[in-house]
This record gives sequence, structure tokens and C-alpha cells, in this order.
Amino acid sequence: MTEDRRIAAVVVTYNRLAMLQDLVKVLLGIDGLSEVLVVDNASTDGTREWLSGHTDHRLHGRTLTENSGGAGGFHEGLRWAVERGAGLVWLLDDDAMPDAECLDRLLEHDGDLDFWGPVVVDLDDPERLVFPIRLPGGARVVHEMQDVRREAEQGLIHDIVIPFNGVLVTCALVQQIGLPRKEFFIWGDDHEYRLRAERAGARIATVVDARVLHPSVGSLGTPMAFGRSTYNDTPSDLKHYCMARNNLVNLREYGGTLHAAAFVAKTVWFYTFTRRDPGRIRLSVRAWRDALRGDFTGHRRYLA
Repeated sequence: MTEDRRIAAVVVTYNRLAMLQDLVKVLLGIDGLSEVLVVDNASTDGTREWLSGHTDHRLHGRTLTENSGGAGGFHEGLRWAVERGAGLVWLLDDDAMPDAECLDRLLEHDGDLDFWGPVVVDLDDPERLVFPIRLPGGARVVHEMQDVRREAEQGLIHDIVIPFNGVLVTCALVQQIGLPRKEFFIWGDDHEYRLRAERAGARIATVVDARVLHPSVGSLGTPMAFGRSTYNDTPSDLKHYCMARNNLVNLREYGGTLHAAAFVAKTVWFYTFTRRDPGRIRLSVRAWRDALRGDFTGHRRYLA
């Protein structure tokens, strides 16, 4: 570290008390963490009661009045950490499990980076990435740790990071670029925050010897167009709606009209030829219409 400053861990949770308890136990055992701030997205599984009954002075909980999704949770958590005087914030989902030395390895690069994080590997197969890394400057995506190590330069993959899964962000950067877009609810909010940081000139990287273990999320892409591409298909109406809406917003803002149009065409192709589903096309059109209108309330109709 370049200076003695407060480091706050921000954890966003929703109805996963057992996972939260395991994570908090690990975090409270890590030297160097000043405090652990847990944002509870209006859980109904006893999370609020557990947080209020915990006796460690470093653990603080805040239960929101309604579920605001990961985007709203990290928006609130980052704002809270800055208000409490943190210099660095470590962002974690409740199903993440950092190695005991993860934070120390990240902190070796404090002062050289502004927005940086670990590799996120499969809990049951730590040599495989849960969230594959698209290498900068091309279309190649790596899925295995051996490929990550091969591509690293002095232990880093520059200009890429998997946000909100063990990422460190300086509060100076937060004050420069603002907070995550809470209106996104889920899907694409973390990617947008990285793009915003990149646009602001932030120094971004993945530290390949720092690890967060994470349960497998399965395949993140279904092959399409004769195997030349993949598409993030999900059976959840909520996730698909948010993905379609937020991706269009991000692509228009950071890629331009042609990139946004390509995403629309790709979606129509997928649900016409690859996995025929006219209902999914109608849902996508509804999401795109809301994106173009700037309406970020439509996801509420799909909440259970």
C-alpha cells in the first residue's frame, strides 16, 4: 500500500444467509480490513436479524426497504463506504469466497492501479474460470487458469477486470466517476461501471495470483450462427429483460449505434433460428423500447 488508509469490504446479499455467514467469517479474519459493510436487499431469510445480533464491531449491516438488485446494492454500499471515510473499497457478492491471501495480493498493486481485482474461479474446479476473460485488443476469450497465466504480464492482465467479484476500487475514482447505475437492477451494471472507469482513464487490471472462489454458473453462452458466436440465453424473464434493456443502453452509450443494432440483430437471429422462441423476441422488443425511452421500471413486472 502506498499509504495508511481505511479499507472497507462491501458485501451485497439477498436471501443467502448461509453463504453470507461463511463469507463474513472469512472477511473478519483478514488483517488489514477496517470494516465489513453488508447491504441486505430486503432479505426474508433472517439476514436482518442475524446482522443486528452480530457483536463484532467491524461488521455493520444495512437492510434496504426493498430489493434493489445487485446494482442498487452496490450503489448503496459504495456510497456508504465513502461516507464512512474509506480510501479503498473491496466489492463482493455474497456467494464469493476470497482466498485468505487474496486481499494482500491485490494490495501489492495499490498505488499503481485504480480499479483492479482477482480471477474468479470455480469453487469445485479452481483451474477453471467462472467468468471467462476476454483478452484486451481482440476477440479471444480464455476459460482456463493456464491460459490466464500465459497471457499475464508481470502477474497482471491489463485493461480488464470482473467487477463486483472481489474488485478493489479507490474512493478517489468513485468520487470521479460516481456510483453504479442503481436503475439497472441486475445485469450489465458492473460492466457499465468498468466502461465508465475506462473512459475516465482509470488504471484497470486483473491480478492473476489473487483468487476468489465462486459456485459454478454453468455455461455463459449458447453457440449460434454455426458456432461463430454465442448468446447469453436464460430461462428467467427477469434476467433476460434486464440483459436486453441494459445491454442496449451500454452498447449505445459506449459502442455506438452500429454495435447496438448488431446486438438487436443477434438476439432476433438467436430466437428465430438457433432457439426459436417468438415470446423471447417480444420480451426483447419490450426491453429495447424501455431502454430507448429511458424507462428503468419495467423489470418490476417480472419480480416474484
